Amino acid sequence: MLLNPRAFDRYVAPARLRPQLWRLFAGLGLMMLIYAGWMGLMAGGISLMQSEGSFDTALPSIGTGSTPGALILLLLTFIGMALGTFAATRWLHKRPIATLFGPWHLVTRDFLIGTGIFTLFALPGIGFFFLTLDLTPNITWGVWLAFLPLALIGLLIQTGAEELVFRGYMQQQLAARFASRWVWMVLPSLLFGLVHYAPEEMGDTAWMLVVVTGFFGLIMADLTARSGSLGMAWGLHFTNNLFAILIFTTGEALDGLALYRLPFSTRDTETIAPLMAVDLFGMVLVWAACRYALRRR
Repeated sequence: MLLNPRAFDRYVAPARLRPQLWRLFAGLGLMMLIYAGWMGLMAGGISLMQSEGSFDTALPSIGTGSTPGALILLLLTFIGMALGTFAATRWLHKRPIATLFGPWHLVTRDFLIGTGIFTLFALPGIGFFFLTLDLTPNITWGVWLAFLPLALIGLLIQTGAEELVFRGYMQQQLAARFASRWVWMVLPSLLFGLVHYAPEEMGDTAWMLVVVTGFFGLIMADLTARSGSLGMAWGLHFTNNLFAILIFTTGEALDGLALYRLPFSTRDTETIAPLMAVDLFGMVLVWAACRYALRRR
């Protein structure tokens, strides 16, 4: 059972005004259209500031976030995802955009709680990496600190946009239409995992990432239902990506602002599989700690 059914009922209530499935599917289509349009606008703006040859060279680096500037631009593409979600919510469901987040005092408080809990559980793993692995510097501290403010803003945008889609818009609208958790909790989490499928970068471990990411989405969906806001899921997602993008990298993608390079590749199944198993165990501990924090309110 939900820890506090009334909290989730309040969170879903605005979506019940117009719960029709056709609105949900149309909304997802509108999101993708606006998201693609925003990326097109960004590409057009970048091309105007560069010569044709340099733009063709820069585009692949933006797609993989392989330089500090390219990574910032990649994170900013998620503005389009957020705008698409806002448009679908306002135009098709005719409800305030703020209802996607939940009460702001809960969003702020739960974001900070989620960030703190994730950091507390991540620190031993970070220490283990430093003590046992042969880490090599990826960028200098000067470059890292110079780009850090923009990177934090970009991560807030990127993680916030994904939370708005999967734990905000989709979870709310599906819960307004269906009582089963298999629909409103599991389905968005499954889709969340599948959109992270990247065989070009991950090789044979690509499906492992889908499973781990989908499980992470399931945890965040549960905490959203229990807390009645996006705050805790957003905080966990933000902190997870902060460590994964700004601290360590394996070098395949999103490595433009990572401080250290790990001595293995994401394609190294023998190394990655045990790490992902440990990651799953860590997620369970973080989830349990977040549930405990919610219970003590």
